[in-house]
Amino acid sequence: MTTAVDRFRTAVNTRDLSALDDLFTEDIRFYSPVKFTPFEGRPMVLGLFGVLLRTFEDFRYVGEFAGMAQTSVDGAEAPAAVLLFRTTVNGKEIHGIDMVHLAEDGRIKEFTVMVRPQSAVHALGEAVLAGLVADGLVPTE
Repeated sequence: MTTAVDRFRTAVNTRDLSALDDLFTEDIRFYSPVKFTPFEGRPMVLGLFGVLLRTFEDFRYVGEFAGMAQTSVDGAEAPAAVLLFRTTVNGKEIHGIDMVHLAEDGRIKEFTVMVRPQSAVHALGEAVLAGLVADGLVPTE
């Protein structure tokens, strides 16, 4: 059985942004390693993924764990997966995990990213902010 997580991995690996649209709930929340408040809603999260797919160099998933976990929004237990990845941003090698929570209908309702080391977090934050500004998704400040 192919799950939303499997389809998500395929979409990211092939850099197929259009394939992500049906995988996210309307009210998806994306928790970034560089922003305290989450990105909310499918249009914003799809825009963010557009920036990420352009920003990451040699992105690849290197492992996966599946089970159940509490969501951040309401503490409800939901099917979840942790996807381990490696990538490079502006010459900085990044090790990270994507934590994915699924809604009852099987789509992705919550997405949390954690990365290391700290210098990579900084490089990622700068690159993504520049992409979000360039795409008009956040104001210039």
